[in-house]
This record gives sequence, structure tokens and C-alpha cells, in this order.
Amino acid sequence: MTQPGAILQGYNNELVKYIEDLCMQKEELNKQIQQAEEEKNKLQHEIQVLNEQLEHVCENLDQKIALRNDLSKILNEAETAYMKILDSSRTLLNVLKKEVGDLKHTPELKSNVT
Repeated sequence: MTQPGAILQGYNNELVKYIEDLCMQKEELNKQIQQAEEEKNKLQHEIQVLNEQLEHVCENLDQKIALRNDLSKILNEAETAYMKILDSSRTLLNVLKKEVGDLKHTPELKSNVT
């Protein structure tokens, strides 16, 4: 009976060794899981911070685009008004030149000019 007892003891020792190995693997896996969860939480926090920054940048960008659009509208209106002023000035200049030219041909100015 010693031999079956020794065999049983050998099985028992081998089972204990496998169980201890499995426990160590479980502990190692638990550490890896904890590290992965910590990394996940860190990344989620960073994503949240980046999303907040992105939201702020988008709002700022929207405001700047709206301002640029307003400035473009004002600039277009000013350019249109300026072109009307230039056109009116050219018309006024042409009218004045014509009137001055007509005045030079009147007999009263000719006698006073010479």
C-alpha cells in the first residue's frame, strides 16, 4: 500500500503545484487587469479633457467665423458705397468740365479773359 499512497501523494503534490501556478497566474492577471483599468480610466479622462478643449475651440472658431462673415458684409457694403462715391465724383467732374468748357465759349467770358 505504500506504493499507491506514494502515487497518491505524487498526484497530490502535482495538483497542489498546478493550483499554486493557477493562483499565481490569476494574481498576475488581476494585476494586469487593474493596470489596464487604470490606463483606461486615464485615457477616458484625457478624452474628456480633449473633448472639452475641442468644444471650446469649436465655439471660438464659430465666433470667429461669424465675426469674419460680419466683417466681410461690412467690407462689401463699404466697397459698394465707395464705388458709388467714385462714380458720383467722376460724374460731377465731367459735369464741371463741361460747364467750365461751355463758360469759356460764352462771349462775356471771352471779353473779360482777354
